[in-house]
Amino acid sequence: MTTERQKMAAGEWYTCLDDELEALRATARTAVHQHNTMPPEDRGAIGPKLRQLIDARTAMIEAPFHCAYGINITLGDQVYLNAGCTILDCASVTISDQCQLGPNVQIYCAEHHQDPIKRNVQGLEIARPVFVGKRVWIGGGAIILAGVTIGEGAVIGAGSVVTKDVAPGSVVVGNPARPIDREL
Repeated sequence: MTTERQKMAAGEWYTCLDDELEALRATARTAVHQHNTMPPEDRGAIGPKLRQLIDARTAMIEAPFHCAYGINITLGDQVYLNAGCTILDCASVTISDQCQLGPNVQIYCAEHHQDPIKRNVQGLEIARPVFVGKRVWIGGGAIILAGVTIGEGAVIGAGSVVTKDVAPGSVVVGNPARPIDREL
């Protein structure tokens, strides 16, 4: 029998109203709470409980921070997440080396079922991974939706809603985010 966690990891429809998934979210909430409430000098770059969940090298995560599970997040070298970042990591989220995320950036991997009974009563959702290439800058308040890949060196303008893949080296802005000419 396939568990809901296995379905989630496989990119299949799963119910988020599952005891195993709830236990994982509870662990993440505890780790996030510790990270967000510790003095910076005690917390370091990432709080100790959060570091046990997130695969991070030399990343810095400012408080407050929120994630759904933590176990699906990989942060490369010299990644910086400014205050208020939220990563709903129901699928893998990879943020490659030297990326910078502005304040209140949100990354959402889950998509909820459109049928209200399946969504609200059964808790059905599907998760798709997000990948961010090296040296990407994501401006404050931007939202990255499920299944998006952002190419190396791209810039996401503040407040943008990214619904589609972003080409390497491009600049996108707006809702939905669209490419603009890059000024050097």
